[in-house]
Amino acid sequence: MKSIQLSISICALFMVSIFYSCTNLDSKTVVDKDTTASQQPKVPVVEKPQRAPIINISDTVSLKRLVLCIKDSAATFERVGTKLGEMYMVKLGAVIKKNGLKITGQPMAWYTTNKAPYFFDAGIPIDKKPKKITSNLFIKEMGVDSVTIAHFYGPYNLLPQAYDALKDWMTEHQKKLAGIPYEIYASDPVDKDGHLVDPYKVQTDVVFPWR
Repeated sequence: MKSIQLSISICALFMVSIFYSCTNLDSKTVVDKDTTASQQPKVPVVEKPQRAPIINISDTVSLKRLVLCIKDSAATFERVGTKLGEMYMVKLGAVIKKNGLKITGQPMAWYTTNKAPYFFDAGIPIDKKPKKITSNLFIKEMGVDSVTIAHFYGPYNLLPQAYDALKDWMTEHQKKLAGIPYEIYASDPVDKDGHLVDPYKVQTDVVFPWR
């Protein structure tokens, strides 16, 4: 199922973004092996600035959703991607399959901390409540609320710019946050052949509920 495949590849979003952020360097000057260090001056490696992400902000209402969720934490940012991959692919995926549920939307995540250690909920929208779930799982029932969404296109390590843009919007429009912001991973960072997609074509939605 395409939706399941999308959930499985979410962890790649984080790993891909880290990859792009760590490889944005100019090539080092190659020094001839016969040239001594004293004869050949060292050329410093200059880091290229990343292109600015594309951020489109829309003021709208959220969809009514039933979301199967699980809590977890990660000691480092690098571990967040791995943990989310396990949560979507293994833990939530197994419950969805076992209960014959249908996926009705893209994977989501709520972060309760913005620095290490990271605490977060991961969820997948489903069509109905499962008959029975284990104690480490829970259901979020999301209503139709006023929200502002930053549709973000770019490497994930630049996503804080979407949060900053939303904070500026909230201040400008004199709105107050009415819940925990969340992220929706709206498009797949890997194509059907398993190749990495240009991160500037990968969409992540950052959602601020407000009152």
